[in-house]
This record gives sequence, structure tokens and C-alpha cells, in this order.
Amino acid sequence: MSTPRPLSVIFDLDGTLVDSEPNYYAAERRLLARHGVPDFGWEEHARFIGIGTRETLEALRGRYGIAAGVDELLAENNRLYLESARASTEVFPEMRKLVERLHAGDVAMAVASGSSREAIEAVLAGTGLDAYLGRVVVSAEEVARGKPAPDVFLAAAAALAAEPGHCVVFEDAAPGVAAAFAAGMRCVAIPYVRGSENDPAFGTAELLFPGGQVEFTADGACAWLGL
Repeated sequence: MSTPRPLSVIFDLDGTLVDSEPNYYAAERRLLARHGVPDFGWEEHARFIGIGTRETLEALRGRYGIAAGVDELLAENNRLYLESARASTEVFPEMRKLVERLHAGDVAMAVASGSSREAIEAVLAGTGLDAYLGRVVVSAEEVARGKPAPDVFLAAAAALAAEPGHCVVFEDAAPGVAAAFAAGMRCVAIPYVRGSENDPAFGTAELLFPGGQVEFTADGACAWLGL
């Protein structure tokens, strides 16, 4: 009889564990309005879902010719985001169930996100997820390259002392799914943006819930994981 290989699970945060994108959108709208861009819309914001905050602001700064530096914009955006995030961030119910079941089964878990460490830790604490996921947290700001590069997931695996091939990533966005594939990890994809499931990157996921969180269940994920 073969011995089951060890399992470690790495979660993206925004759009995967929690519905934080409305808070990020509100922060970006306020930030850009302060810097002379009054009509930033959701469709444009959605193009950057799955991309790190720094990379997003670098792109927006270039597109709109904003004079302020990226570090200044990043600090201001984080302040605006945290005002909303600390007040209200929703955990997807089936994701909370999954995290609790993995914790009960002693499965090693980490969070690897494009958000700042301060934002990640604030959301985990505010939602109570830090009780399960607070030990290993990696921000894309702490590695050389953000998603779709694999750096943040490889750093999380190293912190868990896990082989990449023994890790399963839960992701909602195409850049994150591509990053998991590049890291040599299996991926469960739960698309956040409707219609994005047609992106070729989602074809590399070993398990895809095309309907996103509406379709996702903790039972289905655990069955696929063999738990």
C-alpha cells in the first residue's frame, strides 16, 4: 500500500478566502480621485484582480501620469483600504468551513497574497481567520516578483518546510493560477470575476469551480483532496 504524500495548503486571500475586492475598489477610487482621476470604474479595477497592489499602482500611475511616487501611493492606498477592511470584510462561508476542517485535520496551511503584510494581518485578525492561518503569511511585497511569477507561493512552501509538489493552492484569479502552475503546485481555482473562467490560465488548474464561490463547497474540495 502506498503512503499518502504530505499535504500543505496555500490560500490566496483577496477574492479567495474573503470578499475584499469591494474594499480595494473603494480605496483605489478614493486614491485616484485625490490624484486627479475622478472616474475610475469597476471594470478597470477588475483587470488588476490577482495582481499585487504595488504592481497595480505602478500600472495606474503610468496610465494616468500621476506625479506621486509608487511608495507614496502604496502607503496612502493601504491606509484607505484598511479603513474599510477593518470595518467590514466578509469571509466566504464555504471557505471558512474548509479552513476549519483542514485545521481540525492538522493540515499545514499558509496565506500567500499580493496585499501588504499589514493588510493581510488586519483582515485575518478582523475575520477570526488568524486563529487558523496566522502562523505562515507571505506578502508579494516580501518577494522579488509578484504573481503570475511563482515567488510568493514558493516562499510560502519554504516557510511550511513543504515540497512544492506537495502543496495545493486555492486561487480566484488567473495570475495566481498561473503562479501556482509555475511553482509546480496543484491548484484549485474558484474564479472571482464572472467570465474569467475562460482565461487559458484556468486550464492549468487541476480542479476548477467555474461558477466561483456560488459553486464552491468545502465538501467538494475536501473530497478532491482525499480528506
